[in-house]
Amino acid sequence: MTEPTTSLADQVVVVMGGSAGIGLETARLARAAGARVIITGRDRERLEKAAVEVGAESALTVNLDDSADVERLFGELPEQLDHLLIGGSGPFYAPLAELDLEEAERFINQHLVGSLRIARLCVGRVRAGGSLTFISGTGARRPGVGLMLAAIGTAAQSAIVANAAVEIAPIRVNTVAAGFVDTPLSARLLGDQLEERRAQLRATLPIARVVGPEDVAALVVHLMTNTALTGATYDVDGGQQLIPG
Repeated sequence: MTEPTTSLADQVVVVMGGSAGIGLETARLARAAGARVIITGRDRERLEKAAVEVGAESALTVNLDDSADVERLFGELPEQLDHLLIGGSGPFYAPLAELDLEEAERFINQHLVGSLRIARLCVGRVRAGGSLTFISGTGARRPGVGLMLAAIGTAAQSAIVANAAVEIAPIRVNTVAAGFVDTPLSARLLGDQLEERRAQLRATLPIARVVGPEDVAALVVHLMTNTALTGATYDVDGGQQLIPG
């Protein structure tokens, strides 16, 4: 029987999207737990700054939209990996009548085909009992105008991890579905409406505060260390789904 532990001592943790938000906080917590942390992202300057901030072992650039570049990245990673986190690039909102189908195809390729690509690349690279964790969302579970692509991505991600957990076992595969999280991405999306949204959430969420990236990161690290968890979707939304729409 494997004894539970909160330590990641000397384990290799790869955080894709590790230069900001949830990814950065996950890298920070993993490093504090003793992991050898590797962060990836698109922006070299932001990556190098984040690597210094969290004490990452290395920072590697990658374009997750480019299958060849993702394969190139895996060729540069250590031969054996323990855990990977695949951060989300944000939701896709557009009413059907205004939907740009080329943008929709890019979104589906990155979020769905991209998830399959990474799961397959983990075979033979992530040790038995290691983990692969994706970041998804909860915001599009209720139907609404403009939510179709986000809803498809949310539903499909849960199906991917459930099936991958069986197909690539004993690697463990999970997804963390976040509601609103107070990150730089949220700030860019909301602009001058950010403070209003924060105030609304503090007044309505059962937890009476806004969810931060450290809340999500704590769950991601728990999924890395708890070897009984696989094939599931875990919500971190402060009870947002309990509020009548």
